[in-house]
Amino acid sequence: MAVNVETISKLERRMTITVPLQPLETQIKQRLSQISRTAKFAGFRPGKAPIGLINQHYGDQVRDEVYSGAVEKSFGEAVEENKLRVAGYPNIEHKPFVEAAQHLEYTATFEVFPEVKVGDLSKLKIERPVLEVSDADVKKTLDVLVKQRVSYEPVKRAAKKGDRINVTLKATIDGQEVESTGDAGIDLVLGEGGRIESFDDQLAGGKAGTSKKFEITYPADHNPAQLAEKTVSYDVGYASVSQPVYPEIDTDFAKSLGIEDGDVEKMKAEITESLKQEVAKRVSAKVKEQVFQALVDGADFEIPAVLLGTEINRMMETTAQNLKQRGAEMSNIKLEPAMFEDQAKRSTKLRLLLGELINTNNLHANAEQIRAMVDVFSQSFERPADVVTWYYADPKRLDEPSALATEENAVEWVLSKAKVTDKKVKFDDLMGNA
Repeated sequence: MAVNVETISKLERRMTITVPLQPLETQIKQRLSQISRTAKFAGFRPGKAPIGLINQHYGDQVRDEVYSGAVEKSFGEAVEENKLRVAGYPNIEHKPFVEAAQHLEYTATFEVFPEVKVGDLSKLKIERPVLEVSDADVKKTLDVLVKQRVSYEPVKRAAKKGDRINVTLKATIDGQEVESTGDAGIDLVLGEGGRIESFDDQLAGGKAGTSKKFEITYPADHNPAQLAEKTVSYDVGYASVSQPVYPEIDTDFAKSLGIEDGDVEKMKAEITESLKQEVAKRVSAKVKEQVFQALVDGADFEIPAVLLGTEINRMMETTAQNLKQRGAEMSNIKLEPAMFEDQAKRSTKLRLLLGELINTNNLHANAEQIRAMVDVFSQSFERPADVVTWYYADPKRLDEPSALATEENAVEWVLSKAKVTDKKVKFDDLMGNA
């Protein structure tokens, strides 16, 4: 076998490989001989058909199989011999097999993995959020839980912020109806957000059994854009006005949160522990994102086009599936590769960097770390032990916890080299409530 390697670009290579045919012809004869032992032809007993007839019917098929196998085998040997790390599948080109005389020659064009160099980790600066869960944070969480369990009771007074109103509504633009609730009406909680503030301001003050007309001019940056800079006339009929009734933080409330004996202090302790776990998750996520971004920013190498294309296609397929699940009409949505290119470049580059870090420093997760990750996964289910059993019933199911545990090892390794400083943060900022 003769091999010639050409460098087309920084990552692209072309190999010309020549394979002698004599050993392949021997393989072809052996396979045809095997076929002849069981082949059935009219006028001949099984295994008695002449080899010429066997070759006539099966020769081309066997030749293609043997030659294709030779191409695959010789390519692998040539790659190993030249110590090339092939990225993706090669593009194989050759003349028709039947035209091969003494040698089978083909070219394989492909990309190789870049030389991945991780930047100087000692120069990385990472800020680790620090937050101690306080009684005030617990109270704030309780307030949210109370609001989530609100009920409403009818009142005869005028509606105000926080009240729930049931209204019929008709909206027109320049006399043309653009929206109508019909006779059924809709429930709205005044001041709950998601609507332009002036709309709720106009709705306030109405009483059950009355009606009101008003106009709203929407700002230029309004979303949806169809209403931007438009003046909409509203005709509203008030069916009911109800005020919020919030539950007391007592035994019944504690039971509604799963505390069987209704112990309020136990409920607060469980909320505190839950908040601590959530804080730890968010701190870990923010630190990990800083590490990932620092790795990407500190490395400079080309990304194989084949890997980038694969990642773009994956992102497009995932996005399309998510949109379908949300009920989007895909015929009205056109996803373009360019929409995902920047994100795909980052994720592909990061994957190569993490792979280099993990392999070079032997950071693969061990059995204990994988089990710990499985335990973390299982805690969000009602019967954690059953979830653990499910994961270990099939080794393939451990791929995800193994990958995440290995990723955690890489992050911790980077942090051990970087300059890490603690920074106190507010509860709302960390939780995204600001």
